[in-house]
Amino acid sequence: MRDRFPLLLVGGLLLTGLLGSWLVRGAARGGFADTLSTWRAQPDGARGLYLLAEEGGLPVVRRTADLQLMQGAGALVLLAVEVEDAREDDPDQTALATERDEGLEDEDVPRHGLNKLHVPELSEDEAEKLLEHVRAGHTLLYVPWGSKENRLLDALGVKLTKADTSLPMRTLVPPLSSPYTLGVERVEAKVQAYLTLPEEGAVPVLADEPLGMTVAAVVPYGAGRVLVVGAPELAMNQALARADNAQFWLSALRALGPGPYEFDEHHHGFTNERSVVDFARRYGLHFAVAQLLLGLCLWAVALKRFGRPLPPPESVRVGATDALFAMSRLYREGRHHAFAAGLITRGLTQELALHAGLPAHAPAKAVAQGLVSRGREDLANGLRAVVRNAEATSSESELQHLASRAAVLRQRIHPSGPPPSAPTASLSEES
Repeated sequence: MRDRFPLLLVGGLLLTGLLGSWLVRGAARGGFADTLSTWRAQPDGARGLYLLAEEGGLPVVRRTADLQLMQGAGALVLLAVEVEDAREDDPDQTALATERDEGLEDEDVPRHGLNKLHVPELSEDEAEKLLEHVRAGHTLLYVPWGSKENRLLDALGVKLTKADTSLPMRTLVPPLSSPYTLGVERVEAKVQAYLTLPEEGAVPVLADEPLGMTVAAVVPYGAGRVLVVGAPELAMNQALARADNAQFWLSALRALGPGPYEFDEHHHGFTNERSVVDFARRYGLHFAVAQLLLGLCLWAVALKRFGRPLPPPESVRVGATDALFAMSRLYREGRHHAFAAGLITRGLTQELALHAGLPAHAPAKAVAQGLVSRGREDLANGLRAVVRNAEATSSESELQHLASRAAVLRQRIHPSGPPPSAPTASLSEES
C-alpha cells in the first residue's frame, strides 16, 4: 500500500480536477446552449422566460422532437428559429437600416461554439405541418430573428421591415386593450423588425410609441392564431426585468390558450437522440479528447511502480540460481579465472561510471578520477584495488575473494549511513 501511495495521490488530484471542471461547467448554467434557448441562462438566452412562465403557474414543456408529427392541443413557442429558404426581399433596405460593418450578417442568428454545425433549420415539411396544426385551431407564438421573409410569414400575410439598428432601446405600448397586454402599460426592448399586417383580421398588440409602427400582433390563420413578435430581445433574460416586459409575456401566453406551452428546443440543437458523437459535438470535442488522454495517462501511470523493488518470483530466483551455478561450473572446469575476474571488474567499472557521471564504456582509471572529484575516494580506492587484484587472479579462491570485495564495494554506492572506513583501509592494505 505504501508503494502505491504516489499513484493514489496522482489519481486523487486528477479526480479533484475533473470534479472541479464539472462544478465550473454546472455553474455556467447552460452557457453551451444556443441563442434564445430555454436552456441558456446567459443574457441572450430564454431560460428566464421559461422559468417565469413555470413560476406563473403555466404548464410549460420543452420540445426536443421535430415538427413532422404534431400532437396535442398545446401552444407552440418558436424563439429565433431559422426557417429553411428564408430570403431578403429588399437587401437595400436592410443595408440602410444596419451599421456599415454589419450588413446582412445582422440577419443571422448568432451561434455559440459548434452550434452552427448541428442546429437545424425549420424545413419545408415541418413548416407545412405547423401551418396545418395552426389551421386546425391551435395557437403559435413566433419570434423571428431579423427581417428575412419566409414561408411562415408568407402564409400569414405578414411582411417585415428592418428597424434602424442605430436607434436606442424602444418603448412599446399597447395600441388598444386586449387580453395579450393585460396589466401592461409599456414595454422596453430593442426592435429588429416592424410588422406590416394583412388588411383583415390582424390585431396589433405592441407598437413603437414615437413611430407608431407595429412590433407585435396576433394574426388569425384558419381556425387558429399566431402571435408574431418582431423584437427577439424582448424574450431574452436581460430584458425581463425592464418595465412591464415580464407581465407582457405572462398575459400573452395566458391569452394564447390553456397550454401546455411547448418551447421548441429541437431547432436549437437539442434532440431526443444521444450518442458519443453528439456529446463531443454538443459539449466540445476537446472534452472527449481530454477524457481519452486521461484514460491513457492513468493506464501509463498504472504500469509504473513506486517504492522499493519487490523480490522476484520463486521461479525466477530458482532459474537465476541454476544459471549462475551452471556458469560457475563452466568457468571452474575450464580454469577461466582471469577472464571471470575481468568480467567482474568490467561490470563494477560500468556501474561506478554511471555514479561518477561518465559513460559506461569509460576506463577504470577515468572512473576512479571521476569518483574522487565527486568526493567518493572510498569508492575510487576500492575500484583501484579490485582492478589490481583482478590482474593477478589465478585460482578459484582468489576469484571468490575478488567477487566478495566487488559486492561490498557495490553496497557502498548508496550507503544507508556514513561509509565505514575500515573496509576501505583493509582493501587498500590487501592490495
